[in-house]
Amino acid sequence: MTTKKRICAVIIVLVIVCTVCVGGFFVWKKTGKGGSKSSQKVYVQKVSSLNTASDFKLSNRSFLGVVEAQESVDVKYDSSKTVAEILVKNGDSVKKGDKLLTYDVEAINLQLEQAKLEVERLQNEIASNKSQIAELEKEKKNADQDAAVSYTTQILSLQSDNAKNEYDIKAKNVEIKKLEASTKNAYVTASIDGTVKNVKTVDKLQQDGGDVIMQITEEGDYRIKGRFNEQNSKDIMQGASVIVKSRLDDSTWKGEITSVDTSPQKNSGDDIYSFGSSDEMSQSSNYAFYVKPESFDGLMLGQHVLIEIDNGQDTSINKTGIWLYSDFICKDGKKNYVWAKNEDGKIEKRYVEIGQKDEDNGDCEIKSGLEKGDYIAYPDKSIEEGMTATTNEADVSVPPNDLDTNDNSDADTEGGDEDIAFDGSDEGGMAIDEDMLASMTDEEIEEYFNKLYGEEENAENADGENADAADADAAFAE
Repeated sequence: MTTKKRICAVIIVLVIVCTVCVGGFFVWKKTGKGGSKSSQKVYVQKVSSLNTASDFKLSNRSFLGVVEAQESVDVKYDSSKTVAEILVKNGDSVKKGDKLLTYDVEAINLQLEQAKLEVERLQNEIASNKSQIAELEKEKKNADQDAAVSYTTQILSLQSDNAKNEYDIKAKNVEIKKLEASTKNAYVTASIDGTVKNVKTVDKLQQDGGDVIMQITEEGDYRIKGRFNEQNSKDIMQGASVIVKSRLDDSTWKGEITSVDTSPQKNSGDDIYSFGSSDEMSQSSNYAFYVKPESFDGLMLGQHVLIEIDNGQDTSINKTGIWLYSDFICKDGKKNYVWAKNEDGKIEKRYVEIGQKDEDNGDCEIKSGLEKGDYIAYPDKSIEEGMTATTNEADVSVPPNDLDTNDNSDADTEGGDEDIAFDGSDEGGMAIDEDMLASMTDEEIEEYFNKLYGEEENAENADGENADAADADAAFAE
C-alpha cells in the first residue's frame, strides 16, 4: 500500500468515526438523553382554565357586582328644637342642599335671650362677690387672730363661687353661639339628590319617638354595588368609567363609579363575594363601590353582573365559546395548530380554526378543533408528537427552550428542526467515494474536506498543512 493510500485510509476511518459520533449526538438529542421521546413528559393545562372569554374567565380588571336598590338616607332633626314646618312631601324630588324642614325661630330666639340673661346674671354675681372680697380684706387687717381666720374662710368661699360662675359663663357662651347659628340656619337640608319618602308629621313623630323624620332615596330605581379587595384597590376610583356586562346574555352598559366605600365589608357564608374560608389571616379585606349606569334597560333587581374598568377596549367583540392567547397558536404553513393531549395521553398536533382576533388583549377565537375539556401545552421548541402529557409540573422532563412559535412554522418535520443525514454523505447529499479519495492528491483531499466541513483556510495555512502532510509521509515511510 502506497503512502497516499494509507493516508486516505486513515482519513476515511476518521470521517466515519466523526460521522457516527455526530449522528449519535443528534439521535441522543432527538430522543431526549438516550430515551424514547414517548417517555418525555410535557406539561398541559385544561382549555377551560385558559379560556379568556369574559363569560367563562374573570379577567384581572373585572369585578363582581349585583343590582340593588338605590341608597336611602335618613333625615334626622334636632329633638331639642321645635319643628315649625315640613317643606316637602312623599314623592318630591330634591337636590342636595334643598331645604326639607324649618325649626321654630321664635323658640330659638327665646332660648337665646334666656342664655344671654343667664350670662349677665353670672357676671353681676361675680362683680358683687369681688366687692365683698375687697371689703372683707380691709376688715381682716384690723381683726384679731381668731377673727382673721373667719374672714379668710369667707373670702375663699366667695373666690370659689366666682370660679364656678366664670366656668358657667364660658359654657353659656358656647350655647349662645350655637343658638345664634340656629337662627341663621333654622332648617334641615338634603344631603343627596333623590326622592323624598316616609315623611312623618310632627304629631306622628311625637307619637313614634325617635329622630328620623323622613328618608331620601337616590334618583333612579337601582344602582350596582361592586366589590374590590386591597390587592386591586388602585383600579377603583370615584368618577372612573366602567363597562357593565350581563352574565345572562351579551348585554353591556356604560357607567360611572359614583362612590367608593373604604369601610371593610363583612363576608358571610352565602355571600357571593365570600372566599369560603374562616381564616381571617388568609383573606384580603373587601370593600364596596357603587356604579350608576347610563341606562337600566334590561337590568333586574338582584341581577349579578361583571364590572370592568373602561380602558377603551372594544366592547363590540362578543367573546363567547373558546378564546386563547395567541402565544398558544403555532403555524404549519398556512394551517394553525396547538400542542394537544390526545385520547392516549400523548402530545399531538391539533389543527384548529381561528376566528376573531382581539389585538388589544392578544387573544383569538377558536372556532373548531378544541373543546373546553381538552388539554394543551404552551409551545416550545423541544415539544414533539408522541411525548407524554402531564398535568403535574414536577413530572416535566423536557427542559424548556426559548419560545418562538414561528420557528417550526415552515418546517417539514414535526419537531421543527431540519433533516440531518447521518449516512456519511456531504452537504449536497453525495456519498463519500473511497476510490475517488484514493485518486486525489493530498492537496485535493484537504480542499475536499475543507469544503465538506465549511472550513476556510488561507494560502499560508494550506502551505503549512502540506508541509505537515509531507513530514507525516516521510515518517510513515521510515
